[in-house]
Amino acid sequence: MVEKVAVYDYVIVGGGSAGCVLAARLSENPATRVLLLEAGPPDDADEIHIPAALNLLFQSTYDWDYRTVPQDRAGGRAIYWPRGRMLGGSSSMNAMIYIRGARHDYDTWRDEYGCTGWGYADLVPYFRRAEDNTRGASPYHGAGGPLTVSDLKYRSPLTRAWVAAARECGLAENEDFNGPQQDGCGFYQVTQRDGRRWSAADAYLHPARSRPNLEVLTDARATQVVVEAGRAAGVRYLRRGREETVRADGEVIVAAGAIGSPHLLMLSGIGPAGHLRDHGIFVHADSPGVGANLSDHPVVTAMWATPRTPGLWEESTPVNLARWRLRHSGPLTSNVAEAGGFSRTRPSLPAPDLQWHALPTPYQREGLADPQTRALSMLITPVAVGSRGHVWLRSTDPRHKPAIDPAYLSDGTDIDPLVEGVRMAREFACAGPLAKACKSELSPGPEVRSDTQVREFIRRDLGTLFHPVGTCAMGGDSRLAAAKLISVVDPELRVRGVERLRVVDASVMPVVPRGNTNAPTIAIAERAADLIIGRAPLEPSDPALASKQVPAELS
Repeated sequence: MVEKVAVYDYVIVGGGSAGCVLAARLSENPATRVLLLEAGPPDDADEIHIPAALNLLFQSTYDWDYRTVPQDRAGGRAIYWPRGRMLGGSSSMNAMIYIRGARHDYDTWRDEYGCTGWGYADLVPYFRRAEDNTRGASPYHGAGGPLTVSDLKYRSPLTRAWVAAARECGLAENEDFNGPQQDGCGFYQVTQRDGRRWSAADAYLHPARSRPNLEVLTDARATQVVVEAGRAAGVRYLRRGREETVRADGEVIVAAGAIGSPHLLMLSGIGPAGHLRDHGIFVHADSPGVGANLSDHPVVTAMWATPRTPGLWEESTPVNLARWRLRHSGPLTSNVAEAGGFSRTRPSLPAPDLQWHALPTPYQREGLADPQTRALSMLITPVAVGSRGHVWLRSTDPRHKPAIDPAYLSDGTDIDPLVEGVRMAREFACAGPLAKACKSELSPGPEVRSDTQVREFIRRDLGTLFHPVGTCAMGGDSRLAAAKLISVVDPELRVRGVERLRVVDASVMPVVPRGNTNAPTIAIAERAADLIIGRAPLEPSDPALASKQVPAELS
């Protein structure tokens, strides 16, 4: 007896940020059958929803728990890469910071990589459509969308002092890093609703779960995109020890993230032909760009002892837990990385090249160490990175993790902003109210003074800010040679060489934006939904021009 195979219009692989958006938008039409496959469990743990508990998700069942290959320019260390493995994906375990990136980033996608339709003015309407900003609607922001964006309900004394010190050192105060200018310092807005994490699953997927035309399967690990006669016909997946197959009458959409998407494509015979043949995989499409162009934001930590100021970790008390459960208020609403901003190491730069995160807690061992001392951590991140790495297969067994090589600092210019950032961090620590709170320097340490010593410290300390992108990069045909990028998908996110197959997630970004990557991933998925449905994209809108048109008495 032949087992009946379920058939859908769209099969979406990955229930992370992009997958949740697509599942909700594509199932709005009741005549469209949509299946969402998520390898991880449901997002029902308390630690997911309590903002300050995010570090408790690291290396848990909700984490893919990746490690890079040893990094030659980072002390030979294999660096821990957490990625969300649950409904909501990394939006269910990140620091909830809502940053879009700079205008320069998206205009570069359009102008240098041939990504027509993906410039800044093209994407602003999708950022606004997604957004429900508690400050209300404006030319830069949306209200009434699924994704709640709010101001922090709790701000620690140390991060308040950091903002004051940064201002004293010349960083302008910036109340909106997604507004007219990215430069400056201040407190981040976060994807929270009333003191609770508001992931892509909360925003998009859960409100759509009751639709009869949407099916969501958790603990369903995709193992292969089924390719027949040059087109994606379905997906094979493992669930409860059984391999099953589903068919797609319309399209298969891979939304498994910057690691999962190239991994699945290569397992399916879509990738660099030589690499696939080395693993005995039949080549359906020779696509050298699959797994290439891996880009991430590296980070180093400058840290000072603050013995007189209680740390955020000391606020994890039964009383504050009860306060959060009853009122969703208090210190547990902190996203930990409460404050920060953007700066330029040279005035001539077209956009900021450093991002800052101020944490009222020690940040050690890539975030895995339990805090045991009172400290302020400043995370220093170059956001205009030149280094490019790769994701490779280690095995044809889909349960085996791929090899991840971000090639940190392989572009020699990436280390220079970090050196300048260490200098600036020391300047902040000596300024204003921070000077009163910060006592001994814990990292890099007072013995690290010369540029040579600082560079050695950077290589010992370097980690990730959790923003991998680019491994199924988007590009236009006419710009490939000039951009030195072999694109995997076209500007409509269709996989080159295989029909009815798209990739929609952070892996399609040709270059990592300046800032945290969750908001851009959601905007990409919003626009992709229109492309998939065949609906006309939203009209481009430049908020800078719209702001100038507002009469002065109303502005």
